[in-house]
Amino acid sequence: MRTGRNGLRASTVGAVATALIAGMVVGLAPAAQAAPSVRFVDISGADGTVLKANVVTPADADGSRTYPLVVLPTSWGFPQVEYLAQARKLADSGYVVLSYNVRGFWQSGGEIEVAGPPDTADASKVIDWALANTPADEAHIGMAGVSYGAGISLLAAAHDKRIKAVAALSGWADLIGSIYSGRTQHVQAGAVLDGVGALTGRESPELRQIFDRFYAGDLTHEQEMIDWGRKRSAATYVDRLNRNGAAVLLANAWGDTVFPANQYADFYQKLTGPKRLELRPGDHATAELPGLFGLPNDVWTDTGRWFDHYLKGADNGIDREQPVQLKSRSAGDTRATRTGSRSARPAGRSRSPVPPPSTAASTRARTAASSSSPASWTRWPSCRPSPRSRCCRAAGRPSGSRSGTPPPSGCAARRRCTPRSPRPRRAAPWSPICTTWVRSASASW
Repeated sequence: MRTGRNGLRASTVGAVATALIAGMVVGLAPAAQAAPSVRFVDISGADGTVLKANVVTPADADGSRTYPLVVLPTSWGFPQVEYLAQARKLADSGYVVLSYNVRGFWQSGGEIEVAGPPDTADASKVIDWALANTPADEAHIGMAGVSYGAGISLLAAAHDKRIKAVAALSGWADLIGSIYSGRTQHVQAGAVLDGVGALTGRESPELRQIFDRFYAGDLTHEQEMIDWGRKRSAATYVDRLNRNGAAVLLANAWGDTVFPANQYADFYQKLTGPKRLELRPGDHATAELPGLFGLPNDVWTDTGRWFDHYLKGADNGIDREQPVQLKSRSAGDTRATRTGSRSARPAGRSRSPVPPPSTAASTRARTAASSSSPASWTRWPSCRPSPRSRCCRAAGRPSGSRSGTPPPSGCAARRRCTPRSPRPRRAAPWSPICTTWVRSASASW
């Protein structure tokens, strides 16, 4: 049985590695004449566990200068070549990039610890190795990752003050809030993680026990499971992360079914240093996945801009943009921020945001927003009803999403404020997460 699973793992890693390397070659072929160097290395982890890694350095690295360092821990179940395409792009722009397979997966040693203390200690050991064996600048270090790599990056930044910038893509800040919110098991998400972990790695006895109790709904050990999850959540160490002062970029999908966006929004509000939250349509890691194959991808583009500013000091304007960026599901490249929205439409044309559908979530949002100031409506136009009618617009307040709302006093002929029906193709996105944002719009965002 063990031999068969090892053979399956070996064939799978070969297929995945081939696909990712092919994507790197296709996506980066135009720059082949000045290719950065790539080395595959073994790094000793916190307890001597061997971590398989690769290092990509700029083509002009000759030992005469140092470069900012970016460390990329792999996603859950992915091999160490996962980030080769993006590592190549970062190296082209002047970074030393070190990607490593986290312990317990593929050829790395050890067992799966689910971002436990050994994993955060491994991240520091990887940084130590890079500073000793590459032209990396110890004063300019960043970490990034997708999913599992994102969670480890946030935790490492809370425990290692050398990390100055983080890009956490489709990750978690609250593990319990992600898979056990409201004391409810998210069994499908757990089963996916369990299955992939069993196929591509080696689960520790502790993790196996956690999964078994999770499936069984064993409440006699509920507090133990919660404590286990909190130890692996960046939200637990947010004060430490804030003291370290790392610049944190959080990116996620609206409909992430593994690590829901709400827990990222809550974590974002607790950060006091430089921060940015980006939300896009899709499910878990779908927004940044094309970038892993070297294809153009705005998540990875923003990640590069984030590091350029906070590691290189480039004045690229990302620090002056609205810190919350929302991309809608509507046609075109629509991006909304807390002060308005921009749509891919002809210059000079504008439209009011359309009301959300009449759902329980929209009702909660309207209720939460009814106690907020008018400014809070202005900050979150994609979550508010649209003041379509003339009398309501003149009064300067929302008319409500239901037709037949009484108009404010002074409206001509006491007309009732009835929003026009929006054109279907221009329908604005709606998500229950808007409830959180509307309620929090008047807070310190």
